[in-house]
Amino acid sequence: MKNIPVRHIHTVSKKKGHAASFNIRDVRDLLKGKDMTQELHRHDFFYVLALKKGAGSHAIDFTAHKISDNTVFFIRPGQVHQLTLKAASTGYLMAFNNDFYHPHDEASGQSLRKAGNTNVYQLDASRIKKILSILEYILDEYTNQPEGYAEVIKANLGILFIELVRQNAHSSPGNTDFYAQQRLQEFTSLLEKHIYTFKQVSQYADMLNLSSYQLNAITKEALGKTCSELINEYIILESKRYLLATSNQVTQIAYQLGYEDVSYFIRFFKKHTGHSPEAFRANFR
Repeated sequence: MKNIPVRHIHTVSKKKGHAASFNIRDVRDLLKGKDMTQELHRHDFFYVLALKKGAGSHAIDFTAHKISDNTVFFIRPGQVHQLTLKAASTGYLMAFNNDFYHPHDEASGQSLRKAGNTNVYQLDASRIKKILSILEYILDEYTNQPEGYAEVIKANLGILFIELVRQNAHSSPGNTDFYAQQRLQEFTSLLEKHIYTFKQVSQYADMLNLSSYQLNAITKEALGKTCSELINEYIILESKRYLLATSNQVTQIAYQLGYEDVSYFIRFFKKHTGHSPEAFRANFR
C-alpha cells in the first residue's frame, strides 16, 4: 500500500532549538532565479506562502489557483497540493508544526484554526504590506537568533493569524457566531483525525459532547450543509487524494479509508462524483 508522499520540515542551515519544527525562507533565495515545481504531495505541518510578486499555478486539494501578486496561501497538515512558482516571484515561504506553535490559550488557538480554514487570501496593497513586514521580522529573528527569538517568532505568528482572520471578516461580514465557529472547527479537526475510523454523525457528536441535532444545527448555520454531507465530502476528498497522488488499487484505497466492502465504496464514490474511482483516476490524473 503506497501512501501519498509526505514532506517534513527541513532547513538548509540547521537552526538550533527548533530546526525540525519551524522554517522560513525568502522566496528569492529559495528560487535562485529558477522556476520551482513541486509535484503532488502533502505535509505534516502548516505551510504559508506569502507573495508580493507571484506567477505560476497552485492546486490545493484539486482546486486550481492561478498565482498572482499580493496573495497568501495557507495549507493545513494533511492537505495535498501541487505548485509551480515562477522565478520572478518574491515573498516568504514559512513552515511550522504543532511542536513549535502550540497555543494554550483559546484565543490564539482560534486564530490559527480560523486562519487555516482559508487556503487562499487575495489581499490589497496595504494588507499584504503588513503581512510581509511581519514575515520579514520573523525571518530576521530566525536568521540572527537574538535572545528570546523563538518566543518573538511565536508572538508574531499570532499577529499574522489575526491579520488573516481580519481579512476574512472584512471579506465576509456577518459570519456565524463565535460558539458555532468554535464547535465547527473542533468538528473539522476531529474529522481530519478520525475519518478512517468514524463515519457517523453520532460518533462526532459524542466526541464533542453534543447531540446529533445540535451538531447538525451548527454545520447548517455555518456552512449550509448537514454534518453527514460534510463527512461524505471529506471521505470523497480523501479518496481523490489517494486516487490521484498514488498508484494504489481501488481495493487498497477502500481498505485504507475503512471500507471492508469495496463494492459499497465504489457505489458511494460514484454517487457523489458521477464517476467510478477508476474512471475518475483516468480522467483527472
